Amino acid sequence: MKQDFLDDAVKRNRGLISQGVVATYIPELAKVDKNYLGVTIAYADGTILSSGDTKIRFAIESISKTVVLALALLDNGEEEVFKHVHKEPSGDAFNSIKKLETEPDHLPRNPFINAGAIMTASLIKGKDPVDKFNRVLEFMRLISEDKTLELGEDIYLSEKKTGDTNRGLAYYMKGQGVLTGEVEDILDVYFKQCSIYVTTESLAKIALFFANGGILSTGERIIPKKYAQIVNGLIATCGMYDQSGEYLDNIGIPGKSGVGGGIISPVSSKKLGVAVFGPALDEQGNSVAGIGIMKDISKELDLDMF
Repeated sequence: MKQDFLDDAVKRNRGLISQGVVATYIPELAKVDKNYLGVTIAYADGTILSSGDTKIRFAIESISKTVVLALALLDNGEEEVFKHVHKEPSGDAFNSIKKLETEPDHLPRNPFINAGAIMTASLIKGKDPVDKFNRVLEFMRLISEDKTLELGEDIYLSEKKTGDTNRGLAYYMKGQGVLTGEVEDILDVYFKQCSIYVTTESLAKIALFFANGGILSTGERIIPKKYAQIVNGLIATCGMYDQSGEYLDNIGIPGKSGVGGGIISPVSSKKLGVAVFGPALDEQGNSVAGIGIMKDISKELDLDMF
């Protein structure tokens, strides 16, 4: 792809920003300038193409769920992880309790809705919540190839203060006997993982890592190929919440979003990772201009997996 096309894609999709709003239910996210927009593409040969607001650090939010799932698989193995969480789309809002109540086993439908991500966070090994989060952070630094990633203390405290719905999900699972451990300790890891500051380049490297089957740009394998395939499959079917099917149909590649405005798309067929940042969100909580850029890139590079 030529740099000119990427620059044009950012300019062309800026008009979509007016159709979205920043997340307001987390007070710190409400302070973010909705006009930010950037994109990075990371290739397996080390080539990086970027355009727009790619140096701005923002909260990774739900994109962190892909990283924590990979670490939970490393810590526990596939069989053990999926004794605690299913692999199916939920059909409900990302923070809904409905399926937990109506499913006979009371397990979350997938690792990318909030209940599922809380469950996955509970599976991370460590002596205490601080140790567990530090392992998440170091793992994220490793696979993003960005040692500068750090916790956004302001986002974390905002998440923790307003996280009562997540507490409700966790305590319900605890009450049903499917979540083990201290709820507040588990939630502390979860709130912190969502509050790590990233850039589009670090996210594009994470997307490339999964697209490349769990291998860093140095050639070092970090997770088994099977685990990367699991993450990619769940990104495709559950990564954009209630918009997952529409995104896959319209864009043609898997996508995982976060309410901080990020979206990643790992493209295994071409061994590349794409990441966008646009904090103006649509009704489903996905970056409205970011989706526009993803659509342009998919068409230009013929990425559609169908």
